Parts: sequence; C-alpha cells; structure tokens
Amino acid sequence: MCTMIVEKVKIEGSGKGTSGWFKLEGANISYDHPFNAPYEHALNIDFVNETKGPSARVAVELSEDAARELVRTITAVLDKAKAGGHLESQRLAKQS
Repeated sequence: MCTMIVEKVKIEGSGKGTSGWFKLEGANISYDHPFNAPYEHALNIDFVNETKGPSARVAVELSEDAARELVRTITAVLDKAKAGGHLESQRLAKQS
C-alpha cells in the first residue's frame, strides 16, 4: 500500500494544452496511481495555471526510472548552460 505523496511548487514558464499555449504558474508533483501509464505507481507531474481552470494543465506520468533520468538530464543540461555562460541569471548578473 502506498500513501499518495504530493508537493506543489511555483514555477514560471509556458505550457501547451488543448487550447494552445498558456502561462504556467505552478507544478503539482505526486507519487501515486497514474490515470493512464501502465504502472502500479508513477511520478505524476501536472504543470498548471489554476486561475485559468482545468484546461490550463499539462499532465505527465513517469516510471521511477524515467523520472530519475529526466532529473539527471535536466541537471546536466543546466550545468552545461551555466558552464557556457548561457543561463539567463548569468546574463542579468553581468548587466548589473
């Protein structure tokens, strides 16, 4: 038996749903039973803009291995961008 684990985080970005692009304001991350993925449990990520209602949502259900590989890959890409001086925060700091 698994108890659902849920965390929410504020984010900035854009997502594309059935009605087109919308501003993202948050992500809900949970470990629970997925709706569609063929796993008993999955890491579920809902990228949302709650002020726009349920249509402003992009849902992802990942296996544990896929979720961990995604985290590793995101970190590797950001590290390479930082090393190359490409991160937005680095450019803004240089302008100050």
